[in-house]
Amino acid sequence: MIIGIMQPYFFPYLGYFSLLKQVDRFILFDTVKFIRHGWIERNRILKPCEGVQYICVPLVKASHLAKIKDVSIRNNEDWRNHILCQLNHYKKKAPFYKETMAVVERALAINTESITYLNHNTMNCVCDYLGIKKNIEIFSQMNLEIEPANEPDEWALNICKKFGNVEEYWNPIGGLSFFNPEKYEKSGIKIHFHSVKIKRYPQRRPVFEEKLSIIDVMMFNSPTEINRMLDDYSLF
Repeated sequence: MIIGIMQPYFFPYLGYFSLLKQVDRFILFDTVKFIRHGWIERNRILKPCEGVQYICVPLVKASHLAKIKDVSIRNNEDWRNHILCQLNHYKKKAPFYKETMAVVERALAINTESITYLNHNTMNCVCDYLGIKKNIEIFSQMNLEIEPANEPDEWALNICKKFGNVEEYWNPIGGLSFFNPEKYEKSGIKIHFHSVKIKRYPQRRPVFEEKLSIIDVMMFNSPTEINRMLDDYSLF
């Protein structure tokens, strides 16, 4: 079995979904410390004219020790409509505007205060649209007791060891800087670093903005074209 483990991001970029698609089991790891202003509560889309802007989910102020699973959304604000309004400008130039807006509206419609559950729902809605059949699991709901991690690269290792039938663990390419493959090899697990090949697609503007939210990719590409992008990756 090949396993992938990531924190629950908000409408993440293409590489995240490429990793999710390729592995046999994908887990949202939400029992670690929440880092504000990362990718958990926000992501980037195009601005109406040039450059990029953030779409954000407002969060209740939490302790600096709060775990992702315990972070709540400030639902007393009309943040859903604000995000939808930020996407309106795509209507003039994006060929898949209607289809993408339907996905986003369905993803945001979940009635929850949990940023983990919201992001879980956004990923499921995107996967449904793209025809990706995947059971995305939430770690805090799995009741899985693992060994404490002494180093950042041991969380995934200890989860893999607990399952017992994991042959490979895949991590984004950024993990090359701090993952120690020898730890995994000693446990009989091969570790691979996944890197999607980012290709330009027509954004109908002079400068291509790469690694934006999957929302931008869906606006300008069909599900078939997006799946080709997701399958165009390398392992290291």
